Amino acid sequence: MLVRAVFSKLLALAIPVALVSAIVGALGGREAAAACAVLLLTVAWLHQARNLLRLKRWLKAPSLDTLPQSMGLWEDVYAGLARLLRAQRQHATDLSRAVERFRLAGTAMPEGLVILDGDDRILWCNPAAERHFGLELARDARQQVTYLVRQPQFAQYLAAQSYGEPLILRTPRPQEMVLSVQLVPYGDNQKLVTSRDITHWERVETMRRDFVANVSHELRTPLTVLVGFLETLNGMASINHDIARRTLTLMSEQGTRMQHLVEDLLTLSQLESTQNPPREEAVDMARLARDLRDDAAALSGGRHRILLAVECGDWVTGNEAELRSAFGNLVSNAVRYTPEGGEIRMAWRRGADSEGPAFSVQDSGIGIESHHLPRLTERFYRVDRGRSRDTGGTGLGLAIVKHVLGRHQARLDVKSEPGRGSTFTAVFPQQRVAAVPAASEPLSA
Repeated sequence: MLVRAVFSKLLALAIPVALVSAIVGALGGREAAAACAVLLLTVAWLHQARNLLRLKRWLKAPSLDTLPQSMGLWEDVYAGLARLLRAQRQHATDLSRAVERFRLAGTAMPEGLVILDGDDRILWCNPAAERHFGLELARDARQQVTYLVRQPQFAQYLAAQSYGEPLILRTPRPQEMVLSVQLVPYGDNQKLVTSRDITHWERVETMRRDFVANVSHELRTPLTVLVGFLETLNGMASINHDIARRTLTLMSEQGTRMQHLVEDLLTLSQLESTQNPPREEAVDMARLARDLRDDAAALSGGRHRILLAVECGDWVTGNEAELRSAFGNLVSNAVRYTPEGGEIRMAWRRGADSEGPAFSVQDSGIGIESHHLPRLTERFYRVDRGRSRDTGGTGLGLAIVKHVLGRHQARLDVKSEPGRGSTFTAVFPQQRVAAVPAASEPLSA
């Protein structure tokens, strides 16, 4: 098509030249015709040279705004160049948009992305990778990644080019993390390093292993006692009634301990289940607090001074059985860890302006050192393992409290000082306050 168009344009130029030359030749002879043809061809050549010069200058900085205008054959040439330039601009725009979409997608990804060239120099990385590896793209671009991520196992992983298996990498402090790093080859000898923060899952796995080990350990002692006593009784030719009574008493205590442990484990399992949402109702917290005071007095057996202050009549939307279980654990812990003659204060009071009401249990017991406080709600975590078992605790009470409060959008605040006692406070959000029924009983301690 282009050759035909050029040929037709040249033919259209040659025909007028021939006609004019023929007319001039008829009037003035051959020499006049030849001179006329030469003149016309010279003008045509100058026209072509002028357009070639304009095209050469334009090609140095091609732009639609500066594209020359002409006619004839050059009009088609310039029109074709305009179409080509517009197509190129559209292609560049589409490519730029695609790159920008990729950059935005990479920036938004929670996983880290680092693009390396064939010499392991950083070409690009997203914000997640900057957090994971301590990088800064503006500063570290074109730098060798192993100079910045100074961990031998990472350098070995890159050198081995092990594309099949991820590397589990533990980053140093202060931002200590566990990362799953994967190397992916692509393009022209380039590499994509992906990183995923699996710190949470690593902790969950550690907690799971610890949980299994702790359950096994907690059950092993009472089972050993039970099996040992049964073997002793079974091996006796005649059973002494006093020995049998003491043995059965100890076996009953160990059996009860295992029963409590299993019950607490089942309670935790139900609290953690997403298929078991709490059945909520308006709970009279003042009445519940008085019931807990009576339970504390019965558990204490007169060995402690039990006090209750009901300073507000707020009801709470929640599950009464779960709240009774959680607060019962706080009260029983206070009784168990407070020496005889000590004091236990319970209170139901209105919180600060931005907070809802709070239930607190304060004791004058042995107290807890500050470094233990962040881990108190972990399963089977014991400040003093021997003392916890002696007092009959399963090590799951505060874990139950944590889960119950979490299901009620409440939080647990703990203040403690060794030798001066502890205060456990459950603070409810304001939106948990329920309307008080008209026939509710009046406040009284």
